[in-house]
Formats: sequence, C-alpha cells, structure tokens
Amino acid sequence: MSDGRPSRSGHLTWVKRLSKLFLEPKDQEQLIDLIRSASQRHILDAEALSIVEGALSVSQMQARDVMIPRSQVVMVSKDASAEETLKLIVESAHSRFPVIDDDRDDVIGILLAKDLLAAVVNSGKFEFDLRELLRPAVFIPESKRLNVLLREFRARRNHMAIVVDEYGGVAGIVTIENVLEQIVGEIEDEHDIDDDAPILQRDDSTFTIKALTTVEDFNEHFDVDWSDEDFDTVGGFVVNQVGHLPERDEQITIGRFQFTVIRADNRRVHLFEMAILPEVEQDSDEE
Repeated sequence: MSDGRPSRSGHLTWVKRLSKLFLEPKDQEQLIDLIRSASQRHILDAEALSIVEGALSVSQMQARDVMIPRSQVVMVSKDASAEETLKLIVESAHSRFPVIDDDRDDVIGILLAKDLLAAVVNSGKFEFDLRELLRPAVFIPESKRLNVLLREFRARRNHMAIVVDEYGGVAGIVTIENVLEQIVGEIEDEHDIDDDAPILQRDDSTFTIKALTTVEDFNEHFDVDWSDEDFDTVGGFVVNQVGHLPERDEQITIGRFQFTVIRADNRRVHLFEMAILPEVEQDSDEE
C-alpha cells in the first residue's frame, strides 16, 4: 500500500526529466557551448572539439563557401591533342579534370588520370580518344548544402562535382577533400609546401606562404620588422590588419606585400600567395 511518497522508480524518472530539462541543448549554439564546456573540463581534447565543431558547421555551409573558383580550376579541352593533355596532367599533378567544350563553354565530362594512363598502356602508344575516356560529370547549384553533398559523394562514390551558377554557367568545382577539410582541417596533398619550407618562392616576386609561418621567420626572409608582440604567425598578423577573416581569393595589401588567400575555411586561413609589389617612386617637387 502506498504511503503517499513517490516510489524510487518515480523519483528516478523525475530526476531524469529534470536533468534533461537543464542539460539537453535547445539549439546548435547551445550544443556547441556544451561541447566547448566539455573541452574546458578536459573531457574532449582540442582536436576532437575542432572536428565536432567542423562537423556541425558543414550542415550550415553551401557549395559556394568551399568551391574552387573556375579561374583556379585546371580543365582539359575536348579538342586538345594527346600531347597537350598529357603535358597538362603531368604539370598539374591532379587526378581528376573537368573536360570542357570550348565552343559551348560547357563541361562535358570528367577525365581521370588513371583512365588515361590505362588507355596509353593498353594501346602501347600515346594516342587515345578523349571522349571515350570521359566519366559523367555531376552538376550541383552553388546553394547545395555540404552535408547533403557529402552524403551524395559517399553514395555515388564520386569525388568531384561541378558547381553552376544561377545562369547555368560553370562557377567552379567542389571535391570531397574540400568538404572533409571543413571537418578535420587541412589535408596535406601533393600541392602543399613542405613543413620545412613554410615560404616557397615561385618566381622573382611571387611566393606561397603558409599562414602558420612565424612573423619572425617572415621578417628574416623579407628583411622587414613586423611586430610579433600580439601575433606569432603571418596568418594572425594579416587577419588583424584586414579586420575580419578573409575568404578564398580575397586580396590584402600590407605595405609592399599583396596577399591573396588561396586556401581557407570558415575558421581560419591556411595558405597565401604573396606578391611583392614594385616600389613606387616618389615625385620630387624640386626643379
């Protein structure tokens, strides 16, 4: 017979409901705050926190946020000769190439370097029919959500999508690597400069510079005296100068240095291309 007091099972249910009321996040922002709190209490390490935040941000991002702009995409012309195609593949060192019909300014398929190599090996000569090697191209709008795109990449076993603008023109491409980098951070590939060479000279006045290059190393390399009191890295210094997190392709000029962001995500800048601008001679008022 009940004595009017709640049973132990009833008490546990009440405690569970009360805990759920106070601990269950109401939205993504509260969830992120909860995860960051767990990191501060050393329940999650910094790397795990970054991955979780990246995974959550992917659902809010669109293809336009991470796509490689058309101006930076290496494309193969459908009318290119075998020699021209092979030279382009070797020089770029990519594995997948959109193939474009120059007359229609339209991508007609994707060429995989391994397919071309197999065709050359099987035929025993440097001749091939490019159209026979093409794989279907996947076209997506700029507004495509990255979490949906990643799911489609996995389901279709596809690694590249062609991004089209509202008029149907090619705006750029998105690869599975572009999406995964939003979750796990930068993925080193054959085009990244070595850790031992954070500053790589391309020609007399152009350099590729990692954002994590220290200001001290930058000063020594270019004989300048940027302050490293507030920021240890070139990336931090540049971001502070521009006053916001710059996007891919954004240009920032600091003194005689023009930085172009060539790799960045929604949390940080990874890589710059830097050009040294010619010095402008001052006009003299003296006769």
